[in-house]
Amino acid sequence: MPLVLPPRDLVLQTVETLLVAAAGGITLATLGIPAGLVSGSVLAVAIVALAGRQMRVPNAVQRVCFVLIGILLGAIVTPETLKGIATWPFSIAVLVVATIAMIAATTSYLRFVHGWDWVSAFLGASPGAMAQVIALSAEFKADLRGVAIVQVMRVLLIMIGLPGTLALFGLVAGGVFGAPEPAGGSSLLELVILVAVSTALALFLRWIKFPGGMLFGAMLGSAILHGTGWVHAILPWWLGGAAVIVLGAVAGSRFSNTGWRTVVDYLGAAIGSFAVAVAVVACFAGLVLVLLPFRPADVVIAFAPGAQDQMMLLALALTLDPVYVGAHHVARWMICTFALAIFAKSISIGKGGPPPEQKPWTRPGQGMTDD
Repeated sequence: MPLVLPPRDLVLQTVETLLVAAAGGITLATLGIPAGLVSGSVLAVAIVALAGRQMRVPNAVQRVCFVLIGILLGAIVTPETLKGIATWPFSIAVLVVATIAMIAATTSYLRFVHGWDWVSAFLGASPGAMAQVIALSAEFKADLRGVAIVQVMRVLLIMIGLPGTLALFGLVAGGVFGAPEPAGGSSLLELVILVAVSTALALFLRWIKFPGGMLFGAMLGSAILHGTGWVHAILPWWLGGAAVIVLGAVAGSRFSNTGWRTVVDYLGAAIGSFAVAVAVVACFAGLVLVLLPFRPADVVIAFAPGAQDQMMLLALALTLDPVYVGAHHVARWMICTFALAIFAKSISIGKGGPPPEQKPWTRPGQGMTDD
């Protein structure tokens, strides 16, 4: 059977995207900015995409990087990190209430301040679960362009702003990445076992359609092996850094096929809705910090209204507790998924048809969906 090579244009666009991401990530990391590899790659690719270049990362490359990031996240887990599980139910319960309140407040803001129809406002207010949001926006004939820009801008603002804000208040330090290398180095046999087990669990969770299955499956396999002490090996720093840069490129590429003028048109709605969401979440995160003995940075990232993979990436880059952060984002994903399916449909039916004056979208979802 002949080998089928990817199209030349796809290869060139991918190489260009990764080079831009690497330049941005390495620059900010060299300057000592916390999570510089992540925020730098996102920012650089987003700017180039908005300038008119087609930024793209193939799905196959994304999946490989999800597995690598999952392995790195799991390597941070130790038996000590699991001792606080008994205190998590209250924190997750607070997150549930915070998510509902945030969606209600942000939906109302977009509806009454910017005049969005109820369907578009609700979809634009739902944090994370971007693939579902974009799909539902197309199905219910919502303002797809506005919803996509508000969603992507929220992720961009979080990825770039949160690390710097946490560093400003002395809650995280720059120049730290991943788990420490074992004193004797990583053995080849342990690395093979680590990659094999993590990949197998990643594929299994993806097969059963678990949210973020590739990342969380690999993380689970790595966490089990490291948390039990069976394996001490970690991925080489250069491989982990490359994976972080690639995933930053994925986030920045969401702005492909979107012009500056389009972004400016929706900038007020994007920034305003982000401010409302952050204000609501901050109140509930503050409650958790007052009542429970968690590190502020862990709580901030766990409650941040961003996509699962990007928030887990920040947890890794900032050397936070990936188990705590991951548990909260999975819980929020479940809330948003059910809410999107039920309430968006009921709102659409209640309106009796699509909202008026829909703005055109060149190619629905292009450059704005995730796998």
